[in-house]
Amino acid sequence: GAMSVDSITDLSDNASELLEALQLSHPHELHPRRSRGRKKSLSLNPISWQVPRIVDRCCTHLETHGLQTVGIFRVGSSKKRVQQLREEFDRGLDVFLDEHQSVHDVAALLKEFLRDMPEPLIPRELYGAFLSTATMEGPAQLDTLRLLLLLLPPCHCDTLLRLLRFLGEVARHAESSRDPEGRQVPGNKMTVSNLATVFGPNILQKEKPGEKDAGAPNFEDSAAIILVLQRLIEHHHSLFMVSPEMQRDVLRRLFQTDPDVIEYLLRRK
Repeated sequence: GAMSVDSITDLSDNASELLEALQLSHPHELHPRRSRGRKKSLSLNPISWQVPRIVDRCCTHLETHGLQTVGIFRVGSSKKRVQQLREEFDRGLDVFLDEHQSVHDVAALLKEFLRDMPEPLIPRELYGAFLSTATMEGPAQLDTLRLLLLLLPPCHCDTLLRLLRFLGEVARHAESSRDPEGRQVPGNKMTVSNLATVFGPNILQKEKPGEKDAGAPNFEDSAAIILVLQRLIEHHHSLFMVSPEMQRDVLRRLFQTDPDVIEYLLRRK
């Protein structure tokens, strides 16, 4: 992402860590279809929306062409075509995905990218903390997940939100429906539970794939991974927001340590 011209980092060589608490966006900034005249910056963090091109393009392609594809993420793909796409993205080429690309190839590419990231979307140091929320219920579980998401680096946080927003859209099309003319539209059969089963092990990893001690998670961990990802998909609209109370608290603290930053943030708000 590009830096804003009027950037917080221009104000100080050692920006306060409290700024991290403001990286999540206001509700209207999270909406994927913001009004056209707005700046591209999505949050009080000065760095723009940080989502890898491969993730955003795969999600966009599947949202456009794959929502009615039965068994998306479970049907086999062409390993040769997936490898070719992966190499093109790796070389930094401006890869254009259109209706001629197989939905299953793009779905496999997205899964592979998330699986093979050097550090998973939810960093390994937070693996145990996220899994512990599986034993919680109700508001306590959601409040804990919300605070844990604040600990993610901005790029991980932005990318996870983009992915969860996409998975929520896939789940919305799981059941068959009828179009305005009354014709039946097939569902893709990928419920939230099915999606969590497919993507959970790629997002929550205890060990790096390929390491000596790395293996499939035990039954308890597998069940917890699926449950946690289900909650993240179901509640992503509210989990990725900082409460007004927390924002006020952070701003009050910043007033003591970085008054110039306060002026910047208030102008931007």
